Amino acid sequence: MTYIREKIENKLKQAAADAVKSAVSAGAFQIEHQPDVQLEVPREAKFGDYSTNVAMQLPKEAHMAPRKIAEALTEQLKADANLKGIVSKVDIAGPGFINFTLDPAWHYDVIGEVESMGKDYGRTEGHKGLTYNLEFVSANPTGPMHIGNARGGAIGDVLAEIAAWTGYDVTREFYVNDAGNQIAKFGDSLDARFKQAMGLDVPFPEDGYQGKDIMERVQEYIADQGGKDQVVGLLDEDDDTRKRKLIDFALNVNLKQMHTDMAKYGVHYDVWFSEQSMYDDGEIERALKLLKDKGATYEKDGATWFKTTDYGCEKDDVLIRQNGLPTYFMGDIAYHLNKLQTRKFDRAVNVWGADHHGHIARLKAAIRAAGEDDSRLHVVTMQLVRLIKDGEPIRMSKRQGKAIGLSELLTMVGTDAARVFFNLRSPDSHFDFDLDLAIQESNENPVFYMQYAHARICSILRQLGGEVDLDAPADLSLLTHPKEMELLEVMSDLPNTIVQAERKNDPSRMVHYGQELASAFHAFYNDCRVRVDDAKLMHARLKLILATRQVLENVLGILGVSAPESM
Repeated sequence: MTYIREKIENKLKQAAADAVKSAVSAGAFQIEHQPDVQLEVPREAKFGDYSTNVAMQLPKEAHMAPRKIAEALTEQLKADANLKGIVSKVDIAGPGFINFTLDPAWHYDVIGEVESMGKDYGRTEGHKGLTYNLEFVSANPTGPMHIGNARGGAIGDVLAEIAAWTGYDVTREFYVNDAGNQIAKFGDSLDARFKQAMGLDVPFPEDGYQGKDIMERVQEYIADQGGKDQVVGLLDEDDDTRKRKLIDFALNVNLKQMHTDMAKYGVHYDVWFSEQSMYDDGEIERALKLLKDKGATYEKDGATWFKTTDYGCEKDDVLIRQNGLPTYFMGDIAYHLNKLQTRKFDRAVNVWGADHHGHIARLKAAIRAAGEDDSRLHVVTMQLVRLIKDGEPIRMSKRQGKAIGLSELLTMVGTDAARVFFNLRSPDSHFDFDLDLAIQESNENPVFYMQYAHARICSILRQLGGEVDLDAPADLSLLTHPKEMELLEVMSDLPNTIVQAERKNDPSRMVHYGQELASAFHAFYNDCRVRVDDAKLMHARLKLILATRQVLENVLGILGVSAPESM
């Protein structure tokens, strides 16, 4: 699907390129290389709808001032029959910018596009046939998910949806860290709490997980086994056996809770990928052998090292420790080779906390060393979030078990508000989440502002829909008010907004677009009555708000937010 705005942009670019050729043929100037025509939208409306600097690319070769070149090109553009009915004015600004003012009639095609595509309006096929893996949240299953996981969930899920709207075949993935040091620490914490629950006076590990959930898992295990009398024998078993039983039970409970919490958040994963499965299936060994065969490793001090410095990094990294156990880095290499080599995703995107930024370069280095194109991997880093209540930050500590969990947050503000607020800023921006604002029914609350626009349109349609046959053609040329034109123009930009949001890995663009669309509708509503004596104008305006409702629904759908019909 090529949308009206893209069609116009393509015609303007072609017309500018043709104007250069025609000016050369007419002897206005001489060049050997055809320039690459670029368009931009001027910041000020007085400079038209589009502008190109093509004339400013040619002075050196044409031996002519850019303004003179622009005059020659403008003469050709004004005579171009292909621009008739599309461009109403072509003029020159500044040192040689060529500005195009469009005929307003192009806006009416937007309504037809929305009507014909409906819930798919905004979709493009630039990535059709390509596979896309998006791994996000991937919280350690050693305790409840926290606010950082909540932001990652909102960012990742919307990024996945945006990618799907650009044609990708998307797989949402959760990487379950069920192996390694954090699981060992988890086992030590559970073991200590179990012994304490059984009446033993034992110290708790200094670096253990101190949250109340650890004791809750232990109590649940005891209850599941039939009470203390039934588990007392576990104290006589060796430490590894006892810890393994506690870990297996607690991991199962925590993972089930993660599934529940993410579903409540509107996030549904296609794959829950177990880190332990790579040990069981021999993928760690295969990845290590591959790197060794490529000559990318060496042995030192009883450990196996990756030659990270050979790939532009500051220091080499350990892959296999002296005790023979793989490092987290080794596991991460195997995991990403599984995505790129075994499952052969065309694009793999990870959403990580900013504290993992230093890990990106060395992981990409390992991917290159293994013979893969590391540009297929992209990491979106997200900054920390502060929760604000009554104007003050809420202090939290995950290690001390004082962090607000995802489930608790959703109970406080609701899923819609959480998903929108966590995407108010680009992922790489620090963000203050105002809990009070998130539940306010005011225009300052972005989710309320967008949803209220949708509900207001539904209310108008309920009141007036019976007076007009909405399926009958309307005379859209009656839509001439500036606020009507502005609303149509914003709607026309949805496909490009989605493409740019995917290209920049920035879901906040969708929230900003939704706010802009809601603002354009509210401005229209304030200036243009829909119920008017002129039946034809009322019909045209009803068509306009019907299209607006559909576009709002599509945007809210991408954000994973409900579109209420009344508020």
